[in-house]
Amino acid sequence: MKLALHGGEPVRTRPWVSKFIGGEELGQEERERVLRVLEKKRIFRYLPEGLDESETAQLEKEYARFVGTRYALAVNSGTSALICALVAAGIGPGDEVLIPAYTWVATAGAVVSIGAVPVLCEIDESLTIDPEDMEKRITPYTKAVIVVHMRGMSCDMDRIMAVARAHDLRVIEDVAQANGGSYKGRRLGSFGDVGCFSLQQSKVITTGEGGMVVTDSEEIWQRAVIYHDGAMYQFRFTERKVPAFAGQNYRLTELQAALSLGQIEKMPELIKATRAVKRRALEVLAGQTGIYFAPAFGSERDLGISLVFYTETAEQAEFLEKAISAEGIPAQRIYNPELNDQHVYVNWEFLMNKRDPWGGSFPWDQPFYKGSVDYNADSCPRTLDILSRAVQIRLNHLITDEDLADLKQAVAKTVSAMPTS
Repeated sequence: MKLALHGGEPVRTRPWVSKFIGGEELGQEERERVLRVLEKKRIFRYLPEGLDESETAQLEKEYARFVGTRYALAVNSGTSALICALVAAGIGPGDEVLIPAYTWVATAGAVVSIGAVPVLCEIDESLTIDPEDMEKRITPYTKAVIVVHMRGMSCDMDRIMAVARAHDLRVIEDVAQANGGSYKGRRLGSFGDVGCFSLQQSKVITTGEGGMVVTDSEEIWQRAVIYHDGAMYQFRFTERKVPAFAGQNYRLTELQAALSLGQIEKMPELIKATRAVKRRALEVLAGQTGIYFAPAFGSERDLGISLVFYTETAEQAEFLEKAISAEGIPAQRIYNPELNDQHVYVNWEFLMNKRDPWGGSFPWDQPFYKGSVDYNADSCPRTLDILSRAVQIRLNHLITDEDLADLKQAVAKTVSAMPTS
């Protein structure tokens, strides 16, 4: 059968599914919640009257309950959540923070913004940080690790927590891409010292932009509250247990909070649906020669929001990216050297060049940093190899059996014409 890439008829002419999940479910309930805020004429969270009944306070309570932590703090983005978490956990100038080489650039940016130094770690084929490599990169200056649950896949939290405990490291979970996910029956974000979430448009639930910080530590929570609100604290604590210090303005508005309140209730069903879709997708592709899946894919660690398979060579992945897309199902090779994808460490220009906004090299050239770290394309070669052989196809909760039949046909058709390794 002639490939669409070579002028043949494509398997599919209808658009593939949306990359949004919660965003596809915005409806009357969210409309009513937002209108209620407008009717109250209270857009700012911290008006003293009715503080505990604010939309944002309710969102925090619901989030803490959902994740299973004692505290939650709403902020205006996932990046703000990471910065607040780092500061609240006591990480600062001169400290080294381990991060995966495959994550959104904000993970590295948040570390640098507080004067700490990112140390890149390899990933494994689950697309998450490799605990063994992580441990090898610990130095006397390492104070924390940010573990990122990527593409809906949870990290190996048992091994990560064991390494962290052995080396007295703070653990910050970046759950931006796996909101609602779990590991061995426990919600992601509740394992480490702090958990961070994003509510940006492409995440499982959304406010357009927004974030959450969760923790079981009262001290960390109070420090995060102070930092997110310009050193303000008097509206939040019956008893302040940490000294005041200068902060930023990372507050969430009442409109944003109202928009996501109703979505939390929908999240369990959304996740149930995405996981079912992923299992069905793996079933229809089971036995397909020429590609393979990581063992963790489709397991309890997998939220089911994307389909990733591997080829033996980067050239094969490049071919399938083009060929499957031509058949009407958008496919993407995760690492393409010709694209400036900000999920891959080699494209983080500021990090590769140790460049700050003022033309210098803060924090790397400062006397408070006693370590030494270099960044280049060879920093994490295994990560680049894995990602260059990985092909991703987006999934959501609305995929039908007909969609999966098209997927199966497109993959079989193109793999049969794939160049041999």
